[in-house]
Amino acid sequence: MLVFLITATVLVAAENANKPNILFILTDDLGINDLACYGRKEHNTPNIDRLANEGLKFTRAYCALPICSPSRAGIITGKNPAVLHLTTFLPGRTDCPSQKLLHPKIEQNLPLEEKTIAEHLKELGYATACIGKWHLGGKGFTPKEQGFDFYHPGNAKTKPSATEGGKGEYDLTRMAIKFMETNRNNPFFIYLAHNTPHIPYSAKDELVEKNKNAFEPVYAALMETVDDTVGMLLRKLDELDLSKNTLVIFTSDNGGLHVPELNHKIITHNNPYRAGKGYLYEGGLRIPLIVRWQRRIPAGKVIDSPVINTDWLPTFFKLLDMPTPAGLDGESILDILLNGKEAETQRRFYFHFPHYTNQGGRPGGAVIEAEWKLIENYEDGSLELYNLQTDISERHNLAKSEPAVTSRLYNLLDQWRLKNKVQTNSVNPNFNPELHRKLYVDIDPSLFNPLTTKDFDQILEWRKLMDNVVKMKQQ
Repeated sequence: MLVFLITATVLVAAENANKPNILFILTDDLGINDLACYGRKEHNTPNIDRLANEGLKFTRAYCALPICSPSRAGIITGKNPAVLHLTTFLPGRTDCPSQKLLHPKIEQNLPLEEKTIAEHLKELGYATACIGKWHLGGKGFTPKEQGFDFYHPGNAKTKPSATEGGKGEYDLTRMAIKFMETNRNNPFFIYLAHNTPHIPYSAKDELVEKNKNAFEPVYAALMETVDDTVGMLLRKLDELDLSKNTLVIFTSDNGGLHVPELNHKIITHNNPYRAGKGYLYEGGLRIPLIVRWQRRIPAGKVIDSPVINTDWLPTFFKLLDMPTPAGLDGESILDILLNGKEAETQRRFYFHFPHYTNQGGRPGGAVIEAEWKLIENYEDGSLELYNLQTDISERHNLAKSEPAVTSRLYNLLDQWRLKNKVQTNSVNPNFNPELHRKLYVDIDPSLFNPLTTKDFDQILEWRKLMDNVVKMKQQ
């Protein structure tokens, strides 16, 4: 009997050794260049920079959609949000008279029939934890119903103190560390979803003072705070002797917020990328992505190949040598991770975003293929074509000068929408052209660059009008 127990224990230990722990750190609205290792030198992020030096840094990682809930749904399910009919933040923005089009009615929760990363990994023997922001459903649709053994939402707004930041960062981190300690002898999956740096935000006074010369001192203090929590996690992995068997992923749900919102006049900038959160331009879609797995992933490599955050579920399946479920939209990037080399095949990404956003975005769709990006504006059917290799700021619309590329990509996008039966907009019977002109024609908020502007008055007036219009009820 004793021999049997010893043998069984050895077999379980051997099996678990082939299942790396997964620590998935997700930030909220963190822009592509908000970290020092991505070029933002006035931000102090030494621990995240260390993570990049010890692993891979991706320069062309995309989110599934440039706003929270659909991007998170893409991560959790491996599916395009358009297929899930979950294409904006929950519960969504109410229709208002400035809109030419009405929003489609979206799913108000991630459907329970969608099998999540946590449900799949739990079946494979993983202990699973969701710590922090969920934003994929309320009662009956929480992480506890979606495969997570442990759920701790924390608080999105806290008073900075000696032991806490302004976004509950340390509470969430302490919970993640406790889960590591409890499950140190079993494979675990921790989905640590910070609320940082989503507005409204605050930070410790001493950190704000330390970063007083940054573009936005409080925002810079937030970067330093979340970086400190990453350092805590890395040190705990070392202390528990888990670093060599833990895949660490650090990323964001969407691009940074480039326009004023709430009481924040200046937040961040995504320069040289156009726009930010709520837009299909690169500033809204590109996200930081750093991946480390000691001794398995090459250190200090930069990957320029395009990837997308629906890739994680198929990547985990290939990592665990399991067949990938049918119906996923992402693809495994395991070969890129293990070899530290660029992808050999060309990929194509589709985006369907039939919504107006509080940041000034309008309904549209997009397709990205190699250096080309096509955007269709759903209000009038107009097309924009950009060469991302020569025009990373998306200033030169080539739709008319490159008709063959434009036509081919538009047909691909249209066929993809038809195949996936995406939700579409309908005409707004209470449309107010004057409000629309003031919000979207007189000023194009996608072109606003907080880094280079010398006059914030116009964008602040725009923000005031946008806030007032959103509060208006449809007649």
